[in-house]
Amino acid sequence: MVQIRVERTIAAPQERVFDWLADPRGLTAAPLVLKAGFAKGWSAPEVGALREVIGVGMWFREEMTAVDAPNSYSYLIVRSFPPFDHDGGTLTFSPDGDGTHVDWVTSYSHPARGGGKLLEAVSAPLLRSSFNAVLAGCAKALEH
Repeated sequence: MVQIRVERTIAAPQERVFDWLADPRGLTAAPLVLKAGFAKGWSAPEVGALREVIGVGMWFREEMTAVDAPNSYSYLIVRSFPPFDHDGGTLTFSPDGDGTHVDWVTSYSHPARGGGKLLEAVSAPLLRSSFNAVLAGCAKALEH
């Protein structure tokens, strides 16, 4: 099981940080993500909303499983290539001085048929780097 945790404080109001990061288009700040958005029929972060992410060598469909704007949201990868056994991810937002502290945690494994431990050794640093790039993109977009 891989657990990834990234954190960053962004010098912007909590509501704006939440809105930016809950919009799947923000995931395109990661260099490997080519396209991201809500699946057909969904247009806002809410429980049950589906997000689709297309990247270099990967595809995800995520379901938002909990939304407590502007404090947190959770998601679960429900379909993907390569295959993931996802235990879920959560982004938590909290005030930090004049900004917002973001704590992003996710846990997953790859089934043996999908690459198992070997793929985890590749995907973990790529996902960690991608998450950090998304947080950096949010900071760049919102900080003055």
